[in-house]
This record gives sequence, structure tokens and C-alpha cells, in this order.
Amino acid sequence: MDDRDGQSRLDAALVERAVRDGDTRAFEALVRRHQGLVRAQLRRLLGHDAAMADDLAQETFVLAWRKLEQFRGDSRFATWLYRIAHSCFLQFLRSHGRQAETVALDPDADHAADADPQDLELRLDLTAALQHLSMNQRAALLYCEQLGLSHQEAAEVLDMPLGTVKTHVMRGKARLRELLRDWAPHPMQGTSP
Repeated sequence: MDDRDGQSRLDAALVERAVRDGDTRAFEALVRRHQGLVRAQLRRLLGHDAAMADDLAQETFVLAWRKLEQFRGDSRFATWLYRIAHSCFLQFLRSHGRQAETVALDPDADHAADADPQDLELRLDLTAALQHLSMNQRAALLYCEQLGLSHQEAAEVLDMPLGTVKTHVMRGKARLRELLRDWAPHPMQGTSP
């Protein structure tokens, strides 16, 4: 049995208890299981704004509780939750008249005091390179590469056709390779290939 399958079954059982019995403890267990990833998703989408990410995560779980009866189980509960969080993020941008400026690689990366200077330099260059991608490319890479969702799951979260997500991932990676080509490993001087 795949670990993901076991987690999905546990989530489904908790959802059923919460919906059928109004079991708030079952929903609290779902929150505990998923709050870290939802917060990480929102922190990356918001570019390090931890306080706003926490606020949007709370809003996500309030909405999830209200809409829990609508969860049909067609996808993993985590995917459904990511979709709600992404919608909260987009609503936040619209209500504040803002554009998404960044998708951060690692919310704590810039604060690593003992980080290798070369690693920090690469992270800074990668963050800068991400700004040259479209928001859709950044979002597709976030969900598929950083958060480990399948292309199909990312398509559900982003409310995009599967082929569109695959294209955004492919083009985003190609653009990052181009922008970061100086970071590619080079053969040692004086050695033959």
C-alpha cells in the first residue's frame, strides 16, 4: 500500500466522521494533518509574508469546514484543500488590487545564517529568475515541483486544463535552465570529455 493511499483513506474517514456526525474533533485532526502544507503553500505564494499566509490558512480551514459536505472524494482531500487555499490567495490579490509578485522557493531560505554562501547565492539567483516567469508558470512549478502534486492534481488546484499545466511546467523549467545556465556544472579545465 502506497503511503499516499493510506493518508487519503485516513482523510476520507475523518471527512466522513466530520460530515456525518458533525465531529469537530475529526475536522481538527484534518487541520493538524494539513495545516503545515497549506501554510507553506501560502507562504510561497505570498513571497515570505508569514502573517498573511497564516491569516489565509485560517480562512482556508474555515471555508473547508463550511464546504466539507461538498468534498466528493474525486481527488485527495489535500488537493481539494490546496484548491481552496489557492482561491483564498487569488481573492486576497483581487481585494487588495495586487499582482502576485513572487513565488518563493523556501520561506526561510533568506534567513539561514549558517547557509553556504554559494547556496545562498544560487537561491537568490533562482528567486530572481522566477520573477522572469509568468505567474502561471511559477504556480505550476510550485505545485508540481515544490509541493509534489501530480500534474493532474495541480490542474485541479489551479483550475486549468491538464495540458496547460504540463506546458507551464515545461516552459517554466526551460526558462529557468536558460536563466540559470551559468550555474550548470562545467567540466574541469584541462580534462577531456
